[in-house]
Amino acid sequence: MRKTITGFSNPTVKFVRSLRDKKHRKREQRFLAEGLRLLTDAREGGRVPEILLMAQGREPHPLLDVLEQTVAAAGGDVLELPEDLLAKVTGKDNPQAVAGVFAEWDTGLATIDRHAAPIWLVAQAMRDPGNLGTMLRTADAVGAGGLILLDDCADPFSVEAVRASMGAIFTQRLAQARWDDFIGWLRAGEGQLVAASLREAVPYRGAPYAAPCFVMVGNESRGLPEDYEMACDLRVTMPMKGRADSLNAAVAGAVLAYEVLASFEG
Repeated sequence: MRKTITGFSNPTVKFVRSLRDKKHRKREQRFLAEGLRLLTDAREGGRVPEILLMAQGREPHPLLDVLEQTVAAAGGDVLELPEDLLAKVTGKDNPQAVAGVFAEWDTGLATIDRHAAPIWLVAQAMRDPGNLGTMLRTADAVGAGGLILLDDCADPFSVEAVRASMGAIFTQRLAQARWDDFIGWLRAGEGQLVAASLREAVPYRGAPYAAPCFVMVGNESRGLPEDYEMACDLRVTMPMKGRADSLNAAVAGAVLAYEVLASFEG
């Protein structure tokens, strides 16, 4: 049954609001996502919100009807609340008309099947949640298997990262690991590790990419540590024809991923 809530003092509203804080997300192992398209992607990917929040006075939509029915059938809560209250919950002045609370899932390396896709993206110490979300979108766009986050990255389940992923958080495999664990896992099977570099690098166009290919980018300001670069099977360089000496980390990952995709399809 749909419940109507009008006050911020409601315990469920306070709980949902708390998920904007990383400390509470980690404790509860829950995260917040907003937008009908994003929640529809989640449902189609087999992930159903435990709590569905809908703004009063929203425009009716058949996808929202299906979503509400799915949540109710799974035993979740469906809450209707004023738009200004939803704004306080999501922290957005112009909130989407619908939001949901999801349970986090296992992001261990053991969940990754390296042979499930020819391309995987890897981000090391990526601190910007927008870049992280963009990496997930890129992974989805090139048909990658997913994104592996190394060392101290931004929280992939933050509201900002989830929003920036445009639903790819629900379509892509996601793993988190320390470098030593990742490189040990990678070398235990097949997999080519590739990174943009200036150290003994070859042009990224026409480089000898091999599947499964793990395309790695580093921290936005520092790039990859030298020992990480030297551990790669292939280091490639991209020309900088203007005054900039490097690309945004997420953009560099996208350029490389599409080049790898082209080499596999060509």
